[in-house]
Amino acid sequence: MTPVLAHVVRSGFVESAHRGAVVVLDATGRVVAAAGDADAPVFPRSSNKPLQAVGMLRAGLDLPPDDLAIACASHWGEPMHLDRVRSILARAGVGESALRCPPDLPLHDTARADLLRAGGTATPIHMNCSGKHAAMLATCALHGWPADDYRHPGHPLQRAITATFADLTGAPPPAIGVDGCGAPVLATSLTSLARAFQHLVDAPDGPSRRVADAMRAHPTLTSGTGTDDAWLMAAVPGLLSKGGAEGVWAFAVPGTGAVAFKIEDGAMRPRRVIAAAALRRLGIEVDGTTVVLGGGHPVGEVVPAW
Repeated sequence: MTPVLAHVVRSGFVESAHRGAVVVLDATGRVVAAAGDADAPVFPRSSNKPLQAVGMLRAGLDLPPDDLAIACASHWGEPMHLDRVRSILARAGVGESALRCPPDLPLHDTARADLLRAGGTATPIHMNCSGKHAAMLATCALHGWPADDYRHPGHPLQRAITATFADLTGAPPPAIGVDGCGAPVLATSLTSLARAFQHLVDAPDGPSRRVADAMRAHPTLTSGTGTDDAWLMAAVPGLLSKGGAEGVWAFAVPGTGAVAFKIEDGAMRPRRVIAAAALRRLGIEVDGTTVVLGGGHPVGEVVPAW
């Protein structure tokens, strides 16, 4: 059975448990701690975005750091995010109508309320993956590739991204699915994902280092105000972080090590607790406290169980 990674404790009583798999690597790529099957393939979801961005840079895309950060983002639809998505499209001479991610409302509460108050509706640019899609369109424009089917796995863009993904993870993806945004999602193991992130932060230069540097320089562009990624990159200098849907998270610290995990039921609640426990294996302390409320007051917390 998949091991428990975290317990939810309410009033001293274990109320719930979150199972999953986690792997912690040292700076050499050696496994120093693990729970569950970290070598089984998973869909990393948006944790793949930095690797996909490397593939686009290798294909010739050239973006300034802030635009590159939004290309790697699961953004919350705040004005700063929309500005950068529009910057990528404008540089490429591509209109918003070319975006093939589904329409959505901003994830950020205030941004969503402001949009609705102004009479706005769900649009593709507000979808959290629109930065990645804008970068994909810009790469297509650079090469004269067709833009109407850029999400298809057989498209030249996606073939180039898949080749880079295989190089960074060490093997071709064992499965290719359809992500929530409609673009391909490439499977790999948690161990391979962690090693790819370690490569990004330890690369001396080139596309991998450019992606890592852009994300670390603009952590709120890669996610949003108050998000887990922004929190962790602020808490640990030099750390590169990218979470994904369904309870996935990967991060790495230069010269120190890398972590990747997936919560089996896809829950996001225990992520900070598991992240803090994993970093402790690398000698790094962060406060991942996640409280449990009762009557509006703390009555317990989520605690690590591995």
